[in-house]
Amino acid sequence: MLKHIKNALFLTALFGLSACGFHFQTGQLVPAELQTLTFESGDPYSDMSMAMRRQLQLNNIKLVDAAKDVPVLRITKITTDDEVVSVFKQGREAEKMLMLDVSATVRFPNKDAYPISTRVNRTFFDNSRAALAKSSEKEIMWRDMREQAARQLISKMVALQHQVKAKPDSSVKIK
Repeated sequence: MLKHIKNALFLTALFGLSACGFHFQTGQLVPAELQTLTFESGDPYSDMSMAMRRQLQLNNIKLVDAAKDVPVLRITKITTDDEVVSVFKQGREAEKMLMLDVSATVRFPNKDAYPISTRVNRTFFDNSRAALAKSSEKEIMWRDMREQAARQLISKMVALQHQVKAKPDSSVKIK
């Protein structure tokens, strides 16, 4: 009897969770003003530029050539760094902190440029016995960090657009 009650509760919880309608949001938070934009970068074929372009397309943002009435997202600076966080007893480095800093500007049509930036940190265990696995794992981590930074820049760009929209126009003089 107790087993049937447990099974019934489990099935009820399972059906309740599957029927809640949870869906990932892809591009639904991006306002209409940012659904089309121009993406610029100093190196359009760098790994960060490609990750940014991929995330923009995943968020249903149409990328177009430069035009007067289209917002512009420009990556201005990409900085990568790593520093030793811990060492083994023998004095060899055991753990590193990988850091990725990305700065960008968003220029809305007929408005100023607004800076946005993000920083992504990851911890990397530096196993000297597996050199090949270590280098491929490190590259996978850098790729994931670039994707995360691109997602963060998009969310900051959306938040910035809402702030700009709420800000009163400075060209209107109040007497």
